[in-house]
Amino acid sequence: MARRVFFSFHFANDHSRTQLVRNMNSLEGNSPVTPNRWEEIKKTGEAAIKKWINDNMTGKSCVVVLIGSETASRPWVRYEIKKAWEERKGVLGIHIHGLKDLNGNTSTKGVSPFADLMVSEHGKLVTLGSAPILKNPAGTTSKEIYGSIQSNIESWIEEAIQNRARYA
Repeated sequence: MARRVFFSFHFANDHSRTQLVRNMNSLEGNSPVTPNRWEEIKKTGEAAIKKWINDNMTGKSCVVVLIGSETASRPWVRYEIKKAWEERKGVLGIHIHGLKDLNGNTSTKGVSPFADLMVSEHGKLVTLGSAPILKNPAGTTSKEIYGSIQSNIESWIEEAIQNRARYA
């Protein structure tokens, strides 16, 4: 049975790359958001964005952070990671810079969004650091990287869920 996951990513930079991963049939995630819909949500303000994130994260067992060149600095990605960790959901990061976008371009590798993120753990603020699972898919071409993600993402999600349980 496929796990229900929430995908977190930098929309403007990585939307087309993330759709490749989100459309893998082994996963059941939140419904993809079109660029027009995301712009509508953003225009309604921070409270509406948080509500959308919170509503879409409900019932998910893992947050899969699809990491592009600027993902680590995105405030909503950071919010989603923090919320997931504090709600004891699995957290998995996958570097996607090697996947081609709609224009056939790859990107530069982004830094870990977990490295400096502060979360509440047992009533104290701690840095996530290397606690979440972070994967660098194998391969040198977009096709090979896609294949690596497709072949491994289900086991990586399970690993992330089990990993989070160790910190409970």
